[in-house]
Amino acid sequence: MLKQSWTTIRPWLAKAGRGIAWVFRRFQLIRWAVLLVLLVVLGLSSWFTYKAKTADVQEIKSSMQTRTTILAGDDQVAGRLYGQKGTYVDLKDISINVQNAVISTEDRSFYTNLGFDIKGILRAVAGLVINRGTITGGGSTITQQLAKNTLLSQKQTFLRKGQELFLAVQLTKVYSKQDILAMYLNNAYFGNGVWGVQDASRRYFGKNAADLSISEGATLAAMLRSPSFYNPIDHMDNALSRRDLVLDLMVDNGKLTAAQARAEKTKRLTLKNTYSNDGAQKYPYFFDAVIEEARNKYGIDEDDIVNKGYRIYTTLNTTYQTQMQTSFENSWVFPPDAADGTKAQAASIAVDPDTGGVLAVVGSRGPHVYLGFNYATQLQRSPGSTLKPMMVYTTALENGYAYDSSLTDKKLSYGKDNYTPTNPEGVYLGTVPMYQALAASLNAPAVWLMNQIGIDKGVSELAKFGITLKGTDAHQLSSVLGGVSTGFSPLTLARAYSAYANGGRLPSTHFIRKIVDASGQTIVDNTKTSSKQIISKATATEMTSMLIGVFNDGTGQNAKPANYTVAGKTGTVEIPDSWGSGSHDSWVVGYTPDVVVATWTGFANSDKDHYIRAGSSASALFKSEMTNILPNTPQTSFATKDAKTRAELQTPALESGDLWTEIQSGAQNAFDKAKGTLGEWYNDVKGWFNP
Repeated sequence: MLKQSWTTIRPWLAKAGRGIAWVFRRFQLIRWAVLLVLLVVLGLSSWFTYKAKTADVQEIKSSMQTRTTILAGDDQVAGRLYGQKGTYVDLKDISINVQNAVISTEDRSFYTNLGFDIKGILRAVAGLVINRGTITGGGSTITQQLAKNTLLSQKQTFLRKGQELFLAVQLTKVYSKQDILAMYLNNAYFGNGVWGVQDASRRYFGKNAADLSISEGATLAAMLRSPSFYNPIDHMDNALSRRDLVLDLMVDNGKLTAAQARAEKTKRLTLKNTYSNDGAQKYPYFFDAVIEEARNKYGIDEDDIVNKGYRIYTTLNTTYQTQMQTSFENSWVFPPDAADGTKAQAASIAVDPDTGGVLAVVGSRGPHVYLGFNYATQLQRSPGSTLKPMMVYTTALENGYAYDSSLTDKKLSYGKDNYTPTNPEGVYLGTVPMYQALAASLNAPAVWLMNQIGIDKGVSELAKFGITLKGTDAHQLSSVLGGVSTGFSPLTLARAYSAYANGGRLPSTHFIRKIVDASGQTIVDNTKTSSKQIISKATATEMTSMLIGVFNDGTGQNAKPANYTVAGKTGTVEIPDSWGSGSHDSWVVGYTPDVVVATWTGFANSDKDHYIRAGSSASALFKSEMTNILPNTPQTSFATKDAKTRAELQTPALESGDLWTEIQSGAQNAFDKAKGTLGEWYNDVKGWFNP
């Protein structure tokens, strides 16, 4: 049957073959194919050559040797940015045992090749065929690895491999083999957060790279394959097995005799850690924020920030930063873990209300991740009732109300959708003075007041503080209670509340004062900061008077540091009733005339199994921070008293120092009272038409 089928098909195949051959001869397709391949090769070669020639090859060594220095607000050195760099040492200060081990393992022809190895390339091609087109690595010389690690990404692609080869050739033209080997060993990663052979020698063996023995040198060379798998701290058996293989390779390469290798294999490794990071990570979250601001605000590339030897003058207060970090080390200040063990996250930031300079920041709870997500600056979460002071009560003061104006506190519905705000405890007083409504964070009077004044005025007032509501958020009364789709960060709220602490002036928050490059030229100058008057000083003082009550008698009592007067606001974002009792997010924003601190806590991913349980909040963390920070501030007193105390004593808002000031203050207070009464009459009439 098969023979008969083949006999039938064969003439057709022969005819098709002759047709294809004719097409190839007629149109010279083979020649065109060869020409096309040659053009592609020429084009890629030209492109790779151009990229290699224009690469910053000349700066590799200097970038490894320089450190960007971070200076605090007092111009004292706070630390240095290392990035992926260790302590640089010249080749003469690296044991020949390490050099021989690395060359025997990674690139035996290192001193004779042109930056690439034909045999290695052929092995890589064979691996490509065996693995069906998958690039598995290998075949790269020490020079190629240096090019990849310093100038290219780690992606395994054909284009990247091509660039790697041409850059390696360029490296050999610019640097000696000794320089290349030294740069490779100083740039290599050895696990446990350690870069470079000098720091690795300190981390694992407690000695300088120049003093490493044959066995120790082979161990470090062994780790280059996989630092996490072959480092002797975490995997001693793996480290010894790989070390013995390296010793055999050194024998094959003529760097050891077989007898020497056998003797070294019998030796155990004595581990000792004398490595110190020179304070580079004392204030990691602040340093991360500096890098982010330099990159996002001033357009400086991250690699340049870390490697160019800049001197970055910042707003950091090292005392405040240390105290804030100390608070984060106490597990008891955080909400309980979820049932599955997930820990609640948290973040805090401290700002100078006068200049807007960030004084301290902790961006998350738990181990620091270099340039990881910073909850203090990048968080976008509903702010809860922290919006009330700006959106409702500041607007009220600027529209005729006084701090002790009487507000309606009833369970009412508003609008076509019958929006019905409720007080936290379900208790309604009928009427309540404004300062008490704010201190207790009562929802019903806040929404009633916003409805009386007009939501548009509240949204406009909020925008003055740098907080913009968009879409439906700008038109719904629920925004008063923080029920907004747009989220905000602790940094945003700290800046906003700075206006209350700064006499109504809103500063521009920042981490960087100035950046000076390695030549001494100032490339960023942010020393002349400015602020904008967004509300009157009198309004800011009245708001502070009411906000002191939040910590004295209101929702912030548990957050108040002992023996200090603090003003501010708490905020809570409630969970659905079906989940239980608790909150998504908890906020505390508090200030004195010297410092504003905004603190948030909540779960990274809030759901029915991950939320802050009832009875827990950000209060304990905030109290700990302020208790630690405030003794180190100038301890400037507020120029006003608690609104409740004023109402009881009927004293004016501003403290007076002479008879004329007393007369002025009394007249102003009488005027405010009359203005408030007229405003209430007007709002009552308006209420007849706006039920």
